[in-house]
Amino acid sequence: MFHVVLYQPEIPPNTGNVGRQCVGMRAELHLIGPVQFDLSRQAVRRAGLDYWDHLELTIHTNPEAFLEWLGARRPWVVTRKGRLRYDRPAYKDEDVLIFGSETQGLPASWIERWDGRTVHVPILGPVRNYNLANTVGIVLAQACLNAGMYNNQPVAGG
Repeated sequence: MFHVVLYQPEIPPNTGNVGRQCVGMRAELHLIGPVQFDLSRQAVRRAGLDYWDHLELTIHTNPEAFLEWLGARRPWVVTRKGRLRYDRPAYKDEDVLIFGSETQGLPASWIERWDGRTVHVPILGPVRNYNLANTVGIVLAQACLNAGMYNNQPVAGG
């Protein structure tokens, strides 16, 4: 199971969409606080997130708590400045995919810390960046593919 990490997420619909992707791709979602929106059971139900009960979710109250949890796990930091294209790493089950907040990204110290483990999704047209939830979907699907997690899945329409 991959671990998808959102660093101080700011936009509830993005977090909800990432949660859906994690449920569908059997990944655990980690949120690094502070989180600025309500994640209570009532708020989630009101937002129509009927899959949220199936989500494996861990909330780290601050970056230090996350770093303690991370320990010796293998992180991949997703950033526009990443060294590798997102489809190049030999992802392994249990890898940790770290994404920055929608407006601030990740702290420069985190990108420097894992400089050799940074990836990017190429941008071909005149946009500054991609939506966070879309980027998570692109990278997580590729990580699952590279790790062989789809090998026993039937091909749609086939």
